[in-house]
Amino acid sequence: MKVTSAPDVLCIGESMALFVPAEPGPPDEVRKWVRSIGGAESNVACHLPALGFTSAWVSAVGDDPFGRALVREIGETGVDVSAVVVDPTRPTGLYVKESGADGSPVRYYRKGSAASGMDAGLLGKLALDGVRVIHLSGITPALSDGCLDLVRALMERPRGDTLVSFDVNFRPALWTERDPSVLAGLAARADIVLAGEDEAERVWGTGDPERLRAAVPGPKTLVVKHGARGVTLVEGDGAPLFSPALQVDVVEPVGAGDAFAAGFLAATLRGDDPATRLRRGHLQAAATLLTHDDVGTPLPGSVIDALLGADEAAWAAAKLTEKGVVGG
Repeated sequence: MKVTSAPDVLCIGESMALFVPAEPGPPDEVRKWVRSIGGAESNVACHLPALGFTSAWVSAVGDDPFGRALVREIGETGVDVSAVVVDPTRPTGLYVKESGADGSPVRYYRKGSAASGMDAGLLGKLALDGVRVIHLSGITPALSDGCLDLVRALMERPRGDTLVSFDVNFRPALWTERDPSVLAGLAARADIVLAGEDEAERVWGTGDPERLRAAVPGPKTLVVKHGARGVTLVEGDGAPLFSPALQVDVVEPVGAGDAFAAGFLAATLRGDDPATRLRRGHLQAAATLLTHDDVGTPLPGSVIDALLGADEAAWAAAKLTEKGVVGG
């Protein structure tokens, strides 16, 4: 089915069934699991309706219970899922993770997935005119040659006023038999590039924002994520702008980068100033850090307004917990 109306943000990439332990203990002893959903691009799409922007998610899923669950649950967040392809021969991918504040070992079962069968022919199913942002990640081109062709085709097509956002999302395990240097070429064609400093070290040989800007001069907007320390924005030829992250009582770190991307993109579409765009990214990430889910419940509007207007000292002193804001 073709998307017939243009969303503000179109997100394209694989989502999988996600299983997390429903009881304590090592994974080999856990008997109860909770099935959820996870995927970088769909995570971003799911955040956006709550932030006031329309979004669509496009991918391929298997003709199986997991695929039906993905499409239904992502659609229930307000995301347009009408262009998702149902592949009758390939399965929906899945992954399993052990949740923890210090990290989450993840095991993927995605080889030969429906999403890995996507290729440039998918463009014929999309109504791209009027889309304000196309959001992609470096996960998709790692899945197959066809997926790489799809991302290249999206990068190379005339885009008019549409912005292309590219989150590097470097996953070493996906690139063991592929050439990760293609990520640099894809990022060079984007308008907005988001990368963790560790990812940038692997792809470009540097995680320093100024050196990275010299290595990636094409995109107007470059966002370098420094983990719990904060984020640096380099826009055009301007000086780097560093924004410290909020202190958060972390429950689960996975998904925070996608939440940041959604908050940052929404603020960019809203026309916010650079400092506000970064803070809105931090606030969206904080909401996800406070939950085991990849997409957390948005923070209360009163908390967002107070922290957006906080001076540097109050921002640095604030700490978000499951019970609310401490300090600040």
